[in-house]
Amino acid sequence: MKVYSLSGPSGSGKSTSALQFAHDHQIEAIIDDGLLIKNGQKIAGTSAKFEKNTIRAVRRAIFQDEAHQKEVMEAIKKQNIQSILIIGTSDKMTKKIAEQLELGPIQQFYYIDDIRSKNEIKLSQFIRFTQGKHLMPIPYRQVEQNFFRRIIQKGFDIFTKNRVKLGETTIVQPDFHRQTIDISPNVYLDLIKYVVSNHPAVAKVDSVQFTMKKFQPKIYVSLHIKTPVDYDVIEKMEQLQKQISVQFQRHFEFEPMHILIFLKGIM
Repeated sequence: MKVYSLSGPSGSGKSTSALQFAHDHQIEAIIDDGLLIKNGQKIAGTSAKFEKNTIRAVRRAIFQDEAHQKEVMEAIKKQNIQSILIIGTSDKMTKKIAEQLELGPIQQFYYIDDIRSKNEIKLSQFIRFTQGKHLMPIPYRQVEQNFFRRIIQKGFDIFTKNRVKLGETTIVQPDFHRQTIDISPNVYLDLIKYVVSNHPAVAKVDSVQFTMKKFQPKIYVSLHIKTPVDYDVIEKMEQLQKQISVQFQRHFEFEPMHILIFLKGIM
């Protein structure tokens, strides 16, 4: 059995990256938050996200329940799994899981900042902190919805670079994650409008949109530029994009994935 570890802080996007990472490293199965996952499907186990408090969630994730432990161990043997990726918040946690499931020593340790950019990690943590959303790398239909009193919704599909589907994700808000900060969409829009309207090359702002689909923040701005056009328009618009990114980093500690600026005309 080849055993691998992927660790990083809570909310840093480990589950989001798990399916792609396992595929890229030719790893058959994943242990994530109490679940055994193979080929993008839940094979056995119960997610720690079903628990009512943080202590019980941690106990579930490290397989301290004997029946849960036995179920997953038997499934690993039945599936004849030869390589497995253990996901946790630290090396200590992944080692503990490997010990509980009698998988043998971990051969290779990986870390979330090896495979995700700082901005991607900050964005994931921002979403966790403000919205309390957790992602599970299994299909919506496999999530026991009766466990949740709070939100549960379909996430997004995971594909390889060649557009081969690896699996699906489900977004949940566990009962134990109750402390969140609600940020109105108008807060983002007001910040964008302020930055754009105060740029010296901008004559008029027609429209501003901000979306967060698939956890990817995108900004769309339509505007008119000032005359006379005795300046490099492309350079000025790139400067504006940079200013928007800087302000998002300053206020929200993440940068938008895309900032699209549409020039409507000259005024």
